[in-house]
Amino acid sequence: MAIDHERAEASSASSNNEIEMRNENEKLSRLDQTHSEDSDRTLKVPEEMEMGDERENAGLLPDTTEKPESKKPAWFGTVLWTSINTLATIGIVFTNKAIFSDPSLKLAQLTFAAFHFTITWLTLYVLSRPRFAFFQTRRTTVAEILPLSVTMALNVILPNLSLAFSSVTFYQVARILLTPTVAAMNFVLYRATLPRAALIALIPACAGVGIVSYYDSLPAADAKVKTTSTLGIIFAFSGIFASSLYTVWIASFHRKLKMSSMQLLFNQAPVSAFLLLYVIPFVDTFPTWSTVPVSRWVMILMSGAFASLINISQFFIIAQTGPVSSTVVGHLKTCTIIALGWATSGRSVGDKSVLGVFIAVGGIMAYSYVMIKEKQKAAAQATRS
Repeated sequence: MAIDHERAEASSASSNNEIEMRNENEKLSRLDQTHSEDSDRTLKVPEEMEMGDERENAGLLPDTTEKPESKKPAWFGTVLWTSINTLATIGIVFTNKAIFSDPSLKLAQLTFAAFHFTITWLTLYVLSRPRFAFFQTRRTTVAEILPLSVTMALNVILPNLSLAFSSVTFYQVARILLTPTVAAMNFVLYRATLPRAALIALIPACAGVGIVSYYDSLPAADAKVKTTSTLGIIFAFSGIFASSLYTVWIASFHRKLKMSSMQLLFNQAPVSAFLLLYVIPFVDTFPTWSTVPVSRWVMILMSGAFASLINISQFFIIAQTGPVSSTVVGHLKTCTIIALGWATSGRSVGDKSVLGVFIAVGGIMAYSYVMIKEKQKAAAQATRS
């Protein structure tokens, strides 16, 4: 994109448009080829899902290989943006938890989601401007993007409600169920299957989540120990279903609309925010705004800033890291959030739910290992052929 932009300054507008369209078509053909190669529909770990399928669409992002070399070593940028993404992801979970711990803000979930969608759109709008040219915008109709926008709204609102009525540990461990749920949806909708070893690895992952769900929802003798309510569990599993459906649909909309994840998100976010405006007056319970502490307003702004940093850092992570590194970083974020959530929950190390945490995390790590090996094996076979 940056090269196209430089050419645009030296050529007429008509020739520039022809070049951009030709380059875009080439990139879209690579995207279609990628999806055809993924016909076995291998699944991602939850952290890769949260990235919004960006890596498959790296061909639609700016070509960074031809940019002038930086004075700093290549690993510096990788470490920098990976650290920013990791810290922002951890920060947004605990910041949102602190916001939702305020009873006056806990039931204003749709307003909070609309705020985040607006921040997301503004961030993507800035990144798409010629000065930055991180990606090229593509337009679609509201009717085409409407189903995905509704699912996107549920994908944000339900997990946020789960976080509001759950402990951070349960919230993060429950997200592990995204992988088996997407696997089940892909099998039902497309008859796609996973390697047997991967399926076996998902069994302890599901069992571990079940153990954590049971023990984390039991009443605690110590009032300082944070537990998960029945509502939290209901919202968690509803959110997992919505997030899984969103993940499955994303792949379908990539092919249907021939857009990258960021192009889709650029179209989805404003539609999702606009739809929520019709529902907010009937669902949300607003606080007396003048009584909301300044510290809460600061946290709300921090949450929006973290969301922007996550979106920005993803561009660099996609361009500079491979699938193995991305998976390792994803697991690092999961383990860090769970550990910090446990440390702030007031539970002892000997609590029975810790067994479920280790089983669930161990299961999803084993699944990731199997899937990486399968991809490497498939790549090796393709090279030989």
